[in-house]
Amino acid sequence: MSRRIDHTDPESLEKFLRPIVEQFGCDLEVAEVTPIGKRRLLRVLVDRDSGINLDDVAEVTRAISKALDADEVMGNGAYTLEVSSPGVDRPLTLPRHWRRNISRLVEVTLVAGGKVTGRITAATDEAAELDVKGRPRTIAYGDVTKAKIQIEFNRPAGTDEPEPESAADGAVEEN
Repeated sequence: MSRRIDHTDPESLEKFLRPIVEQFGCDLEVAEVTPIGKRRLLRVLVDRDSGINLDDVAEVTRAISKALDADEVMGNGAYTLEVSSPGVDRPLTLPRHWRRNISRLVEVTLVAGGKVTGRITAATDEAAELDVKGRPRTIAYGDVTKAKIQIEFNRPAGTDEPEPESAADGAVEEN
């Protein structure tokens, strides 16, 4: 069955892609189409709690490509499919983003004003617990304007967990 969705509508595109990505135990973080000359770039960001590596990205890329070709979702025009992980510079906007970054240092801009920098020690669906200079502080997500992980070149002992193989470069497929 061939269907054509409005690929310029992120909700429509995400609705099509989400079940494909979820087959691999991943979350669809972003799906966006950007014109690049006569072609289009379909950028898909995926992630999961256990992290994602290049083999995972390749599997998801193949499944998305196959589904796009079968349903002609992108129409007849040329496009490039790029699948990758979000990377550490992604803002923390959902509870799962906080959960996936437990033990990392985060800078939080508060709705009431001011900034807080601390290490994420726990995360629930409503709030995150931070260690701010040795003291616990609970920050409700509704009180956060912006939150970003801080890059640490020398993480303190005990916080270095094995990092998944980087998928930052992702997989690219031409169609």
